[in-house]
Formats: sequence, C-alpha cells, structure tokens
Amino acid sequence: MHQTARQFPPFELKRLLETVFEPQKGERLCILIDLEDPAEITNWAFLKNPVYSIQHLAYKVFYQKLNESLLKEMGLTGGEMFAYKITGGSNLDLPAEAWTPGGKQIHLEKDVYPKYDIILCISTFSATAPLTALAKQHGFRGATLHGLNDIILSTGLTVDYNEVSRTAEALRLSVTRAKSVEIDFVIDGGKCTLHLDLGEQEAQKSHGLCRGKIPDVANLPAGEIYWVPTGAEGEFPLLYEDGTLGITTVTKGRVVSSRLLKGNEKTIAEHNAKLAFDPATGELGELGLGTQVLPVSGRDIQDEKILGTFHVATGRSDHLGGHLTPKSFKTALNATHDDILFAPHKIPDVQVPEVRMHRGDKVEILLQNFRPAPYLQNILDDIPAHS
Repeated sequence: MHQTARQFPPFELKRLLETVFEPQKGERLCILIDLEDPAEITNWAFLKNPVYSIQHLAYKVFYQKLNESLLKEMGLTGGEMFAYKITGGSNLDLPAEAWTPGGKQIHLEKDVYPKYDIILCISTFSATAPLTALAKQHGFRGATLHGLNDIILSTGLTVDYNEVSRTAEALRLSVTRAKSVEIDFVIDGGKCTLHLDLGEQEAQKSHGLCRGKIPDVANLPAGEIYWVPTGAEGEFPLLYEDGTLGITTVTKGRVVSSRLLKGNEKTIAEHNAKLAFDPATGELGELGLGTQVLPVSGRDIQDEKILGTFHVATGRSDHLGGHLTPKSFKTALNATHDDILFAPHKIPDVQVPEVRMHRGDKVEILLQNFRPAPYLQNILDDIPAHS
C-alpha cells in the first residue's frame, strides 16, 4: 500500500465546511446522529455512555463548535442536533422519526429534510445512499461521516479537498471509458481472478466537494474513483466479520455462492442461505480505487480512500448511479451497500499482485501489490503543484 511521510494541518471545522460546501450567508445547518435508543439524546444522556464514541465527537467537535461561535462567524443559522435509531446496516433507509435534545419526537421528512440547507450525518453506519436520495427529493446538501474517530479528525478531515478533487479528477480521466478491470488474488498459494465489466462508462469520483445549489451528499473523508459494474465473472476472497475467510463465486454480476477457506463453516452457510433467499444481496454494485495518501484509521470510510487500496461492494447501488434500489430486495433489512475493502492491514492473508484495466485496445496495469503501478504513478507525478 502506498504510504509516505506526510504532515497534516490541525483540524479546523470552519475550513472543512467552507471548502466542502462554500455555504452562503443565512443557510441553515443541522447534525444527525444515530443511537440505539434515540431518546437518549434527551438532556444529552448519551454523553454518559462510552460506547457512543462517534456521537461524542459529533457533539464535542461539531455541535459545540458550531453553537459556541462558528455559526455566527460563518453567517449560518440552525446548529440543531437530532438523533435517529441506529439502522443496523450500511446504507439502509433511515427511520421516519428522530428526537431532539429537549426530548421531543419529530419526523425527519417533515421537520428536518425540507428545512435545512446543509445536513451533517455523523453516525455508526453509513447513511450515504438514503441521504443522497433524500437530498435530491428535498433539495439539501450534506455530508456523511460515519465511523468518525480521532485519526480521521486529525488526517482525513484536515486535507484540502480542492487538492483531493484535482487528484481524483486526474486519475478519473486516466481510467474513464474502460471496458473492464481484472483483479488477481493470491491466497495460501492458490490464485483466483475477478473480472468486472465496466461497459466503457464514465468513471465517477468521490472528491468531497458539494457546492452550489445542486442537491448532493459528500462522503467524508473523500478521495476515490469508482464505477458501477455492468457485469462480473470469476472469484474473489471475502473476509467475514468473525474472521472467517471464504472464496466467493461471481456469475452474471452477482456473488452466487461462497466456499470456506478457513474459519467458521456456519458463517459460510448463513451467507449462502442469504444469497439463495435474496439474490440481490450478492450483486456487485461498485468498484472503487483510493486516491489519497492517508494513514490507516481502522475505519473503512477513510481506509478505502488510501491510494493503493481498492474495494468492491455488494448490494444497493442507486446512490452511485446503479439500478439497485431498496425495492430490489426481498426484505428492507437486506437493502445494504456493503464495501469490501482490500488492503494489507484489512486482509493480510490475501495478496493482490495486479489490478489491470482494458481500455480501447490497450491493457494498463493500475495497481501492483497495493501500490500504484507506473501508469497511475505517472499521472500523479504530472499533476501540477497548487499555486
């Protein structure tokens, strides 16, 4: 994985908000958090519970700073914080209700989404997919910062997102209109390959800028280029939450089965049962490449943005321009978008000797052993220094 010594400036909320949103005077901003019992926001009771480290940072670093002086300094209004019930899965639709610190129950669709210009969601599970759909419906801009921790605050949220955007665009142009990408994996001496059809589509970028009056949601930290595959075939390793390692088989763009490599056979059986019951859960909805030089944070939200890493995702893809919406799944709880990150710290038993792209009549090697190959490195080297 590409690492280099880098100095990061101190975190400044004003700089982050100004860079990402370029907010206009009078715009109204609020913060959303998630809690197992959202009524625990009443009188800030959740601050006494150490399990809510993400939400504590939302209060101390965002809410308090905004309400102490920053809102007034920036000419913004609002600053309220609301809590909704933890969804339990990545990018599941949000509940209808939320609670205020005063103990009042409100309705997000009526009392929040249409009444704020900027919404920050600092949560346990990602809310990027549902909030992106809601932003287009209600006209707000926003940012999702799930999994926030001190490392992310001191690194991934201190960078200049103008620079992040320039780098992402340069790399995007170097891979856009690709026909396909192939990824070679080596596990315990065995090999497998995943082939992803991209259909010569325009590559997209997550670059952290969400400006103007265009409804959109930035995923922070940002810094990746991505596609929604049009098809896929082959195999790839999958590390489950309990440490079980399986090899998945992909046919016609979907994971159709998994076989045990090491770990718990029951975990594999449960996954196969889920795939059989609800095939949409296995659809490959994203291929993403990181574009930033950042330290490992222990949270995929930042670690998937590190240059040299890549991720594929299964499930919901409508927020990325794909066709899979929550209605595509048998049950609402299955309508997740789950990133599967490949990086040395994440899945050390797996080597990735090569990631290559077919574009036009050429084959270009993008990554070798979690480092940018010369093709991408030359692009990075040619980006002019910011004047």
